Amino acid sequence: MPFDIPCIVSCSPSDEALPVNVHNALETFRALRKSKPRRIRAGITTGPKQRSEAMGTKKIRNMEEFAAVSGLSRPTVSKYFHDPGSVRSSTRTRIEAALEKYDYRPNIFAINQNRKLTKNVGIVVPYLADPFFAEIARNIEQRCINAGYRPTLYSAHGNQALENDILDSLRSLKPAGVLLAPLGRASDASAVEKFCADIPTVLFDSSLEALGLAYIGSDNPQFSMLIVDYLCRTGEPPCFFEMATPSNPNANKRRAGYIHAMQRLGQEPKIVKAAGEGWNFEEIGLRGGAKALAEGQFATNTVLCSNDRLAIGFLTACCEAGLRVGHEPGCRIRVAGQDDHPFARYTCPPLTTVAQDYEAISRHAAETLFRMIDGAPMPKDSKLFEGRLVMRVSA
Repeated sequence: MPFDIPCIVSCSPSDEALPVNVHNALETFRALRKSKPRRIRAGITTGPKQRSEAMGTKKIRNMEEFAAVSGLSRPTVSKYFHDPGSVRSSTRTRIEAALEKYDYRPNIFAINQNRKLTKNVGIVVPYLADPFFAEIARNIEQRCINAGYRPTLYSAHGNQALENDILDSLRSLKPAGVLLAPLGRASDASAVEKFCADIPTVLFDSSLEALGLAYIGSDNPQFSMLIVDYLCRTGEPPCFFEMATPSNPNANKRRAGYIHAMQRLGQEPKIVKAAGEGWNFEEIGLRGGAKALAEGQFATNTVLCSNDRLAIGFLTACCEAGLRVGHEPGCRIRVAGQDDHPFARYTCPPLTTVAQDYEAISRHAAETLFRMIDGAPMPKDSKLFEGRLVMRVSA
């Protein structure tokens, strides 16, 4: 089998051949060098080592040491070296002043060349047992293979410690890049931020808004607004059924979309919460739904679930309660979900839902990562794809 063998290139590449981030960093280094020429007196060259000794400063050996003496975080310094324009002007001034003082020069070209030599790409999802993540990971994996990369799939199984371990393992493997669907609120934000500063990473499905990192996913408020409008036009307005402590932050955006849509249509939002946490959504939907039905918590005969997996459990609760689901004569309740889960069309009855654009999300996420591997900076704006209404028997 072929091997990726790193090699040293003795010639100096033209600027046009360099990735954008390398070119920007090198331009900064050239400007600094022009402002500080080497001086030769009495046969003594005042190079970096001599200048450091004369100034009473130690020689900086790596980026961690440089970050420490600069008084900045390692991710911030790494972000600067990948794209000087990506940090605030005041931060850039501090870094460049430290570069001048300590004469630190990382081998940016070598760093980027080594990253491009590897063809390994990591794909990380929060819960691979969820068929939604299995399907979107399958799409992304195939795109990586078609582009000549070797993808490796990881699952955090809903566990923060395991997600951190995966990121640490990937960092040691030095992949070309990573496609990461984080746990969301359960993620260690600082660990994810540091990892994204070290490795070209594209977030998908779930965002970490506190970090200001762009991601690629679905327009979740639009999902709720689309299906609420449909349900109100075709029957009684829906109650919203969700987990009391949802694992995925997308649930909050869908709730907000539901409330906004109901208020826009002149309807009063009705939210019913099921006790439970974690990723066993079907069981939570079954038990919480059975309890809510028995206690008469639903004010109308239409229930919109936060996601399809919750809806699958709720359909079972309706069946066990003897309630016929659907929109035909004799049906007592309508049920709808969101996501177009791979099993949604096979429930009894088939589930009305809003479909995520698996193809567009996987394509855009993969293409964005490939551009970053080639030197483009991390995108600053999120890319959101609208959902598509899928009408089936349940509503």
